[in-house]
Amino acid sequence: MKLPDWARAARSGWKWTGDRRPPWASPTRPGEESVWDYPRPPLLASDSRHITVSLHGTLIADTQRAVRVLETASPPTVYIPPDDVAPEFLERAPGASRCEWKGTAEYWSVRLADGSLEAACGWSYPECFEDYVSLSGFISFYPARLECRIDGERVQPQGGGFYGGWVTREVIGPFKGDPGAGAW
Repeated sequence: MKLPDWARAARSGWKWTGDRRPPWASPTRPGEESVWDYPRPPLLASDSRHITVSLHGTLIADTQRAVRVLETASPPTVYIPPDDVAPEFLERAPGASRCEWKGTAEYWSVRLADGSLEAACGWSYPECFEDYVSLSGFISFYPARLECRIDGERVQPQGGGFYGGWVTREVIGPFKGDPGAGAW
């Protein structure tokens, strides 16, 4: 898909691109990753750890074939192949949003067999821009809305309510979306 003008303009607006850490970045210890070392444009990284997503004890997704999107200032966003998500629980949700790197996202709700609904708790990009086409159709979920786990560790949500980063103990910031992060 051809890169539209809005995406080209948004891509040019970032000062921090992963080539150096800003003075407010937390120092790393062995085994930790700083989000300030992640590149811009974002990197797609395969993740073979055991990743699960559940709602009220019902397993929605289970994979060891995830892709982490590593982007300056944000905790990784984990995307799950559509074959590893239980389609019987997904419903299209209203709304859309745009990412200057991946394209236009569509949203997903999860409805359980008992009728309970968690609205707009996941998203995917049906058709990504050229550099991210391998992510097309993969689904990510908000860890603030569902129980997301990586190798058994409960994922914490990225701050701010909009972003979908997955915060685990090895990832340090501060993160885009945290209080006071607007000036980055």
